[in-house]
Amino acid sequence: MSDSVDREERAAVAERRLERVAAARWPLAAIALVLVSFAFEGRIGPWEASLAALFVALAAFFAPGRRRLASFAGAATARDVVGPQTLAILSGLPDPVMILDRRGVVLAFNGHAHAVLGDIRAGDPVSFAVRAPELLDAVRAAPLGAGPQTVLYTERVPVERWREAHVASARVGPDGPLAIIVALRDLTEQRRSERMRADFVANASHELRTPLASLLGFIETLQGPAKNDVDARERFLAIMRTQANRMSRLIDDLLSLSRIELKAHVRPSALVDLSSLARGVVDALQPLAAERGVEMEVIGDEPILVRGDRDELIRVAENLIENAIKYGQSGKKVEVTVRGAPGREGALLVVRDHGPGIASEHVPRLTERFYRVDTSDSRDKGGTGLGLALVKHILQRHGGRLLIESAAGEGATFTVALEREEAGSEADEVVLKQAG
Repeated sequence: MSDSVDREERAAVAERRLERVAAARWPLAAIALVLVSFAFEGRIGPWEASLAALFVALAAFFAPGRRRLASFAGAATARDVVGPQTLAILSGLPDPVMILDRRGVVLAFNGHAHAVLGDIRAGDPVSFAVRAPELLDAVRAAPLGAGPQTVLYTERVPVERWREAHVASARVGPDGPLAIIVALRDLTEQRRSERMRADFVANASHELRTPLASLLGFIETLQGPAKNDVDARERFLAIMRTQANRMSRLIDDLLSLSRIELKAHVRPSALVDLSSLARGVVDALQPLAAERGVEMEVIGDEPILVRGDRDELIRVAENLIENAIKYGQSGKKVEVTVRGAPGREGALLVVRDHGPGIASEHVPRLTERFYRVDTSDSRDKGGTGLGLALVKHILQRHGGRLLIESAAGEGATFTVALEREEAGSEADEVVLKQAG
C-alpha cells in the first residue's frame, strides 16, 4: 500500500515539475537563444553554453512554485487560525473578507472575496491579488500595532471602481498567532451617485443662472438708459417674459423629476387608453404645429390599454410630440402612431418627424439630464434639457422603455413600449370611460 502511495506522490511531483518547466518555456527559450548567440560570437565556448543551459533547465525543474514558497512559513499558522467555524463565519458575511497571517500571506477568504479578487489563493501573498499600494501599506502596518485602519482606493482596470478596505489585526487566543483581517466594501455606485448629484446641481445652477442674468441685465437697462424709451421697454419686457417662462418650465421639470424619482418603486395601476391619450395631446399641440408650419397625423383607432398614471403618460406624449414639432422640418409631417405588437411590450406609441435628424454618436446620451445636441438651438426652442430624462424615468416607473432611432438628415423616431392590458372588471371600464 505504501509503495503505491509513494509511486503516486512521485508521479505527482514529476507532473508538477513538468508543468513548471512548461510554464517557464518562453523565458527558457529566450535564455537559450542568448547563450547560442554568445557561442556564435565567440564570447563563450559551446561546452560552457551547453552547461549553462543545463543549469538553467535544472533550476526551473526543481525550483518550488510561488504558492509553495509563500506557504512554507504560513502553513502552521493557517491551521491554527482557520478552522471550520472561522470558514463558516467567513462564508456567511455579505462583504468580501480575507484573513492573512502577519506577513500578509492569505490564509482564508470567502466567496465574495474570490468574486472580487479572482486571482486570490490561499498560501499566496495578498499582493498577488491586490495591487493597491494604500491597502498593502495598511496590511504591512497592521501587525506593528497600527490599530484598525480604513483605506480608500481606486481600481482603474478593467473598469473604474472605488473600494473601501477595513484592516485590523487580532490575536487568536491568549498565546495564539496574529492574524490580519481585511474587509472590502464596494463604493462604486455611491461615488457615481455622488458625482451625478454634483453634476446635476452644477447643471441646474447653470441653467437657472443664464436666464436670471438676462433678467437682471434688462432690469438695469430699463432702470437706466431705456427708462423713458417706450419701444425698448416693450421689446425688453417681451424678452424678460420669455426668460421668466423658461425658468418656470425648468423649475417645473426639476420638481416633476424629483416627484417621479420618489415614486419610482410604486407601479401605477389605473387603466389608460393610449390611443385616446395620444389624440388628446395632438389636439392640444395643434396651435404650436400650425405656428411652426408642421402637419400632424395620428395613425391608429384601436383602443390600446395600458396600466399607468394618465398624467405622467400625457407628459411622455407631450414631450415627444412637442420635440417632434419643434425640431421637425417646416412643411413636413409629424406622424403619431399607436398600435399593438406581439410580445410582452405589446403597446407602442411611435412619434416620427422628418427633421434634420440626430447624429448616431448623440443618440445614447439623449436621455441624460441637461444633455443637448445643440445647446443654443435647444434654448432658442424653449428646451430645458430635462424632457427626455423625464420620459425615461416615467417609463421606468411604468415598466416600459424608450427606443430612439435616428441618423443625420433622416429625421428621428421615438418609440414608447409598454405592457398591454385588456379591459377586465366593470370598475376598469368606468375608469376608462372617465379617462376618455
